[in-house]
Amino acid sequence: MDKRVVFAVAGSGKTTSIISRLDLEKRYLIVTYTDNNYANLRRKIINKFNFFPPNIALYTYFTFLHSFCYKPFLLNEIKSKGINFKHPPNWPRSSSNISYYVDGQKRLYHNRIAKLLDFVGVIPDVTHRLEKYFDTLFVDEVQDFAGHDFNFLTSICSSNINLFFVGDFYQHTYATSQDGATNLNLHKDYDKYKKRFSDVGLAVDTTSLAKSYRCSESVCTFIRNNTGIGIYSHSENITEVKFIEDDVVTKDLLACNSTVKLFYQEHQKYNCYSNNWGNSKGLDDYQNVCVALNGSMLKAYTIGSIHKENAQTINKFYVACSRARGNLYLIDQKRFKSIS
Repeated sequence: MDKRVVFAVAGSGKTTSIISRLDLEKRYLIVTYTDNNYANLRRKIINKFNFFPPNIALYTYFTFLHSFCYKPFLLNEIKSKGINFKHPPNWPRSSSNISYYVDGQKRLYHNRIAKLLDFVGVIPDVTHRLEKYFDTLFVDEVQDFAGHDFNFLTSICSSNINLFFVGDFYQHTYATSQDGATNLNLHKDYDKYKKRFSDVGLAVDTTSLAKSYRCSESVCTFIRNNTGIGIYSHSENITEVKFIEDDVVTKDLLACNSTVKLFYQEHQKYNCYSNNWGNSKGLDDYQNVCVALNGSMLKAYTIGSIHKENAQTINKFYVACSRARGNLYLIDQKRFKSIS
């Protein structure tokens, strides 16, 4: 069996590396974390084959966990009614109590479904089910697996099928799976993180997708210099990376429907073509990008200390900047507020 995890940089062809391995003969399961990437994968599969082949199954992670892993073995016993995506309460603390996994409306707590599968002892059954229906499992955005979900992922690595995991360690922006102290420090150390995969038999590849096709060397250099993240470009093209201070240019950017404005949060408050930093992950159709800096990030940018911000903020900033295929603009968020 070929079992590997590939660590990539933004725009290096993570999705393409999966699509290129698909054919119409073998049985493929693709699991991805976000809706954005699900849509991107589905579109590219259809583009390759001109239809969506029946030998390929594509799931978002929690749909896979609930419908493929949980329902066949536990639904009749527990009689749950869907998933609760809110964080569970602190009580009960004992994982042997069914209320630890299910709320008062019989909905499963999303970040404890994987723990429930382990507690009840059905992970070997899930493994056999994977082997029965698929030849290869692809996991995209593997960096977003945390908490019990990461333990579940490593548990099914014993499956007698091919495994191909791909992700960008520094695009870990979601904490929805976290549950108490379980894998709390998973993303604190890159080397230790890689070792978690090699310990369960996966070959670790850090070179195949080490350069970006999307971002120019200008944008890559800006990201490296400000975040310390080692992203380089396949291209030597020079594009514009500029901090905007001019009022006329600010108005033009706000009105421009071909330059997306990316905000740390609450982008919907601005009457423009926009998104949030973290939400833009998985989107690959932006050309020029304008990253709006809130107060703390503006200060950090000004004094050159973005690399000292907390990891989640740095990662979201990296995601936002690395959406740019062309020019990258940065601006004080307050400028847009005054105009809006």
